[in-house]
Amino acid sequence: MDSPELGFAPFTQRRGTWTPGGRRIKDWSCSLLVASLVGALGSSFLYGYNLSVVNAPTPYIKAFYNESWERRHGRPIDPDMLTLLWSVTVSIFAIGGLVGTLMVKMIGKVLGRKHTLLVNNGFAILAALLMACSLQAGAFEMLIVGRFIMGVDGGIGLSALPMYLSEIAPKEIRGSLGQVTAIFICIGVFAGQLLGLPELLGKESNWPYLFGVIAVPAVVQLVSLPFLPESPRYLLFERHDQAGAEKAFRTFLGKEDVSQEVEEVLAESRVQRNIRLASVLELLRSPFVRWQVITVVITMACYQLCGLNAIWFYTNSIFGKAGIPPEKIPYITLSTGGIETLAAVFSGLVIERLGRRPLLIGGFGLMTLFFGILTITLTLQDQAPWIPYLSIVCILAVIASFCSGPGGIPFILTGEFFQQSQRPAAFIVAGSVNWLSNFAVGLLFPFIQRSLETYCFLVFAAICLAGAIYFYFVLPETKNRTYAEISMAFAKRNKTYPPEEKIDSAITDDKVNRRPEPDSSPTLHNHVSNRIA
Repeated sequence: MDSPELGFAPFTQRRGTWTPGGRRIKDWSCSLLVASLVGALGSSFLYGYNLSVVNAPTPYIKAFYNESWERRHGRPIDPDMLTLLWSVTVSIFAIGGLVGTLMVKMIGKVLGRKHTLLVNNGFAILAALLMACSLQAGAFEMLIVGRFIMGVDGGIGLSALPMYLSEIAPKEIRGSLGQVTAIFICIGVFAGQLLGLPELLGKESNWPYLFGVIAVPAVVQLVSLPFLPESPRYLLFERHDQAGAEKAFRTFLGKEDVSQEVEEVLAESRVQRNIRLASVLELLRSPFVRWQVITVVITMACYQLCGLNAIWFYTNSIFGKAGIPPEKIPYITLSTGGIETLAAVFSGLVIERLGRRPLLIGGFGLMTLFFGILTITLTLQDQAPWIPYLSIVCILAVIASFCSGPGGIPFILTGEFFQQSQRPAAFIVAGSVNWLSNFAVGLLFPFIQRSLETYCFLVFAAICLAGAIYFYFVLPETKNRTYAEISMAFAKRNKTYPPEEKIDSAITDDKVNRRPEPDSSPTLHNHVSNRIA
């Protein structure tokens, strides 16, 4: 390995980046940085924004529903009907997300990763126009339909974006780049809380603009992303465009010599020769990825069922018990969005040092602990004036624990567990579990809360504990591993290996078609070595 790749001085400078101890650190090229930021702005940011944007204008939207109903029917709306319409408005976002997830494979196969994200902006702009114009048109149905379309945008974005980022990133920073998805979800939640303040767009006359803002990130992505390349792995695997893939690799990695990266992908391609894109049914039936699928399902279920949504239900009441004036509570609530963002950024900074396993297990473990303490403080909050403040600390600790690991790693793992031909189907499975769990929480939590009251958090503590135990015993570390190496890490638990003839064929082709350089194809070398072992 030549000197630019590995230095032996105590500090080595490589293209402006200092690396302590002489170890090489992969540079974040300008194209990688722009692709991650622009991709997340028009995808995961909008998902987070739409989670929180409906909170501030809730009374104004309900008043709009009542006025529209009275104008049409000559009488005020029945309270039960108003509750039903509002529940549909909130929950239909998850239904749209499920529909969008099921569309990803079909759109992605034809258009690729980048153009799927570009087309998805059409859904966001259409939804923004419908929701922003609903008050002027006097049609609350436009708001409901807009929320559904925005859900479709979220379902497509949360599948296509992690796929795109995992395929353009070098394995050394794949986790950090993938964590951008979670960071922008948190920034989106914070932006929705901030713009919902009365001094900004949280007034009765301004609430349609809260939804019109959605078009801005979509337009930014629409005009920026075309200047970036398609996923090189998609070009090489599914379009068989080696020249285009090499050009994309050079752009994203910021270097001319990309032969090693291309050879890694070609080695995986030879092992998977003549394998078409797997369907969801084929993925679920495949013995080679049985435990990968189970782990993704459990990860996504825990992501939604861990109780973070329940935290928002109690936030205002706990702040009120602590003596905070009602008019000040929206400003204090901003602290939760800030904690989310800071914890997600922290996770992105340390994920390549600590790995996925410690952050995921530690995050769910800490959530279990703080949910237990929160249950005690909520039960005893009238016993002493300082207890509500301890409840606030527990709420912030739960949020920080979630965003430091469980909030973003599930999307990264889904991209890392599966080979190229299985990845679209895997994201359909993961996305379906994600959105169905989201819908289930919204539907069932009011009943759980009514039955168990403050003890409802013990249910979520049990879910977090079960997730932490499962990941401790089953989840392998994927940090700095190739896709083939991750597959081999699961092979022992799956008790099955890829068919022998495919590997033998790949070995033969490798020997015939390339020079005998020991480092030219580390992926295939590791894959075969592990197989023999």
